[in-house]
Amino acid sequence: MSSVPSPNASWHIAHIGLGANLDDPEQQVRAALDELAVTPGVTLERRSSLYRTAPIGYDNQPDFINAVARVRTTLAPQALLDALLDIERRHGRVREFLNAPRTLDLDVLLYEDRQISTDTLNVPHPRAHLRAFVLLPLLEVSPDVVIPGIGAASDFLAQVQDQAISRIPQ
Repeated sequence: MSSVPSPNASWHIAHIGLGANLDDPEQQVRAALDELAVTPGVTLERRSSLYRTAPIGYDNQPDFINAVARVRTTLAPQALLDALLDIERRHGRVREFLNAPRTLDLDVLLYEDRQISTDTLNVPHPRAHLRAFVLLPLLEVSPDVVIPGIGAASDFLAQVQDQAISRIPQ
């Protein structure tokens, strides 16, 4: 599903990470994927399976539900992030502290082969290659994906094999 961009708009491939561990996290992630699919300037090409993962950084919280979406977009990187932040707000996202529990977290993981570093956006996501909850669903939607400045995503799977993750049956 997609919105209709202007005829002169150029399309870009981006990968979006989704995660939640509060207020029915499976439903939060599924709803966010549906909302992403109807975001103006975004076409949802592929959505990964959902994955249950143990928290990282702050352990005293429920497990997360994670997924990755591959999208085509006419939105510039910051505009895409702004659209994701709007979806988070609609889901009641509150940023209490680093790695805190959350109703929904949406991240621009990759935007084409660009490397972007601003006050509000870092692409590729700086820890994407260090997280099983990013790598497994990312490789599911884009098996040959390369993380700009880092390397082939598949090359990092061995480094995250000790992180607890399981695919949720569909």
